[in-house]
Amino acid sequence: MRRLRNVKIVATLGPASDDYEMIRALHEAGADVFRLNMSHGSHDEIREKHRIIRRVEKDLDSPIAILADLQGPKLRVGVFTNEAEELVEGASFRMDLDEAAGDVSRVCLPHPEIFQALEPGAKLLVNDGKIQLRVKECGADFADCIVETPGTISNRKGVNVPDVVLPLAALSEKDRDDLEFVCGLGVDWLALSFVQRAEDVQEARALVQGRAAVLSKIEKPSAVTGFDAILAESDGIMVARGDLGVELPVQNVPPIQKRMVRRCRRAGKPVIVATQMLESMIESPMPTRAEVSDVATAIYEGADAVMLSAESAAGSYPIEAVTTMNNVAIEVEMDPTYTQIIESSRTAERASVADAIVSAAREIAETTEVKAICCFTESGTTALLVAREKPRVPIIAMTSLRGTARRLALTWGTNCVVIGEVNQFKMAVVSAARAARSLGYAGPEDQIVVTAGLPFNVPGSTNILRVAPCDERLIFTADPE
Repeated sequence: MRRLRNVKIVATLGPASDDYEMIRALHEAGADVFRLNMSHGSHDEIREKHRIIRRVEKDLDSPIAILADLQGPKLRVGVFTNEAEELVEGASFRMDLDEAAGDVSRVCLPHPEIFQALEPGAKLLVNDGKIQLRVKECGADFADCIVETPGTISNRKGVNVPDVVLPLAALSEKDRDDLEFVCGLGVDWLALSFVQRAEDVQEARALVQGRAAVLSKIEKPSAVTGFDAILAESDGIMVARGDLGVELPVQNVPPIQKRMVRRCRRAGKPVIVATQMLESMIESPMPTRAEVSDVATAIYEGADAVMLSAESAAGSYPIEAVTTMNNVAIEVEMDPTYTQIIESSRTAERASVADAIVSAAREIAETTEVKAICCFTESGTTALLVAREKPRVPIIAMTSLRGTARRLALTWGTNCVVIGEVNQFKMAVVSAARAARSLGYAGPEDQIVVTAGLPFNVPGSTNILRVAPCDERLIFTADPE
């Protein structure tokens, strides 16, 4: 399905978007990737959503990426005798391992690993940071705190520990079960929550065994500190600004977002900007001006994708939210300033023959009347390299592997076409010309750039480039390669 923009849209599915008609309407409105939130819904419900997405994909003949987002270990307090208590500023409050119901002076925190890592002076955040506690004294089974920011604490509210790296595995037992289930279903991307270090990604990779691409969510200060190592182990990144904005001062998040997007672009790996992008549209058919500016900023930075969470999963206006995001993206990418920003922030990469080929393809496309860059890709690597260049012309990624086409649906600018296996470069050029014409990017009188690797069907072998006509008669009458 041809889009009039390069940035991709990720839409989360939920109670507001769980039937065929709605999921199809969301894709037609602009959703390129559907996110399955493993924090909500049974395996049977997830399986049904997966089945519907694949049916929509088949009916519309349009590759769709499915992203399964693992819950990650959730840190929560226990329960209170009165269900809730009001903590006042300066009061003492204890967290411990005692399972008895809590009161205004204490509550159970059933996570001994937190107490193992805490030190005096560390900060504990409760209920998305609405309550802030400072550790005064701690031991193996308790932490005595001072209330710095007061508020109402109630049953099973979440706890964030921003100041320390916790000795927690990124994958809980539930995550391991969910991982095996969704990989068995055939999802395309797997998002890891609560990533703190590169070893967390390595652990997940060992379990995934190549059945899905691995995307790391950056939502912990320790992940920001160790970002380069995490990026090296990941296939993609999600800037999860929700928890990141809880555990870090909110003014720190925009520059962190900008730096991470730049680093992902340089590495040629997809990056999603997520959380609260159009949050008011959960209840309103119109976004705020600030939200529109937030979406636009992520697009100007060169993000591969922007994401909707509750807006499409549980909101009253899921189609309107996707349509709004689509329209903002189209308008931003038509702005000459967008092209200037993208091109001024491009970094030249010449580490390999493939790097040089895709860079040359982009330069040829921008200095001639070439209408599109068509790249043949087995693993998706060539398409990722072309997308890293952020060319001004469309990218047509051609592959014989439907799984590769689906994964690339998350990548900036890629229009994915599944074709039969190609063994001769001349036939590859013919297939590219047909695809460019059928997608409406070029006419018979136009030219395209074609990149491929010889021999065919060998991942990472991009080594050839040709400027070719879209008229097949001219291709067949040209000198043989």
